[in-house]
Amino acid sequence: MGRPEKLRLGDVLIAQKLISQEQLKHALEEQKRSGRRLGRVLVDAAILTEEQIAEGLARQLGLAYIALKYFNVQNEVVRRLPEAQARRHRALVLEDRKDRYLVGMADPTDLFAFDELTRVLRKDLEIAVVSEGSLLQTVDRVYRRTEEITGLAKELEQDLGDSYVDFGALSLGAEDAPVVKLLQSLFDDAVQVKASDVHIEPQERNVQIRFRIDGALMPQAQADMKIGPAMALRLKLMAGLDISEKRLPQDGRFNVKVRDIPVDVRMSTMPTQYGESVVMRLLNQQAGVIKLERLGMPADMLARFRESIHRPTGMILVTGPTGSGKTTTLYSALSELNTADKKIITVEDPVEYRLPGINQVQINEKIELTFARVLRSALRQDPDIILVGEMRDEETAQIGLRAALTGHLVLSTLHTKDAISTPIRLMDMGAPHYMVASSLHAVIAQRLIRLVCESCSRPYPATDQEAAWVRADFGGNPDLGGLARGAGCSHCNGIGYAGRTGIYEMLEMSAELVHAAHRNDPEAFTRHAREQLTGQTFRHRGLELALAGRTTLDEVLRVASQAED
Repeated sequence: MGRPEKLRLGDVLIAQKLISQEQLKHALEEQKRSGRRLGRVLVDAAILTEEQIAEGLARQLGLAYIALKYFNVQNEVVRRLPEAQARRHRALVLEDRKDRYLVGMADPTDLFAFDELTRVLRKDLEIAVVSEGSLLQTVDRVYRRTEEITGLAKELEQDLGDSYVDFGALSLGAEDAPVVKLLQSLFDDAVQVKASDVHIEPQERNVQIRFRIDGALMPQAQADMKIGPAMALRLKLMAGLDISEKRLPQDGRFNVKVRDIPVDVRMSTMPTQYGESVVMRLLNQQAGVIKLERLGMPADMLARFRESIHRPTGMILVTGPTGSGKTTTLYSALSELNTADKKIITVEDPVEYRLPGINQVQINEKIELTFARVLRSALRQDPDIILVGEMRDEETAQIGLRAALTGHLVLSTLHTKDAISTPIRLMDMGAPHYMVASSLHAVIAQRLIRLVCESCSRPYPATDQEAAWVRADFGGNPDLGGLARGAGCSHCNGIGYAGRTGIYEMLEMSAELVHAAHRNDPEAFTRHAREQLTGQTFRHRGLELALAGRTTLDEVLRVASQAED
């Protein structure tokens, strides 16, 4: 194929009747003012999607459009183009067709990029159009730093030899030290694949590095056991921890910048048999707070949750195990409630996201700055809304419930397995039953469930056992034709799942539940609560997703069994 013809994107979009002259005029003015590309201006203004722009370009130029989401790329073929060139020219080698390469480009009219790609790849090119966003996601996924991490780990191992770690070489200014390069590559790779946690675990003969991606731990690299202490030492320096203390667990936090993205790192160390294990939770501060509509709540539940959080008083609890997305739900609610006429105070350990216009307080047990102590002081600050990171003890629970009774909206979390057990757990903690009945308005219980990878999703027939299980929940003869599972592809690292969404239960304190709580009658409370949640449990919500082909029955069973243990 020859060089593509040079066209201006604006002319193409006008010719394809995707935008009007007036829209183009405003977009060009914004482009001139901001310096952004025209396509990015149109996408940011919600005038067009990246896919619409790519499809329009393909039609105008007579080229194929490839949706990368459904294209199973071959990593070794993609890597024939260096990462720097792929990012600079927004191009991806998709197939080796012997006499030529099939190359996906976000801007096939870029003649300079075409010439440069031909020179670098040394073959004829066949161009297809891909959307820029999906191209960059694929680049992030394919050009991993696993080999670089392994290489740097070996370099560090040779640097250390049989000697002890050089404390001086690992000072905060030693930007060229091998351990610094290794950790920088580690953070780059973790952010690139959207890992939530990084685990550095010393074993008998090596150090194991694993990332938690979409809730599942995945091995990334193994290195000589000698580098474990050097990595732990450097990280402890960054977090301001005691580098001489290796016998006790320590917690800290620090901030790093990865590709100009600020990342807040919460770090925990623990002495194990073979050295200090380090786990880091990564919080991308640039990701922002998710809007309520994107949490994955069904429309009926979202409407009821919105009604609850817009009440002026009362307590709303979000429950679930660690890592189930409770904080995300609470911050989504706070973001919607955060208006100029409301004073909001949060009491957290730690402060996970920073929101403008909100007064956020970090708990510090070492100086006795506890939840209960801060909460008592917060009530004297004339707040409208209070968020308590966690109801950890009887004192905190009672102060929170009392605040909800005296004209405040209180949002908090509690570790319980489901919505029904939450009010009972509050009473077991010592909170007066009359206070629970009067103050508590609603409980949201949640879990995160993995979604079938859209790129390799395949239909499959249900077994007799699976069909019986679905019928037991739905009754009748539900349609099982939409069941799907991932075959495994480059998009999901071969596991068949990509991404997660929330599944929720919402229990509202009805008259029957309030009455049962007043009488301190757990049996009646549980019976009425189960009646209210019929057809709205975790399992039922999960099965709805499975029947729609968005998750698998195995995944629903895994999550539902956790809630029913």
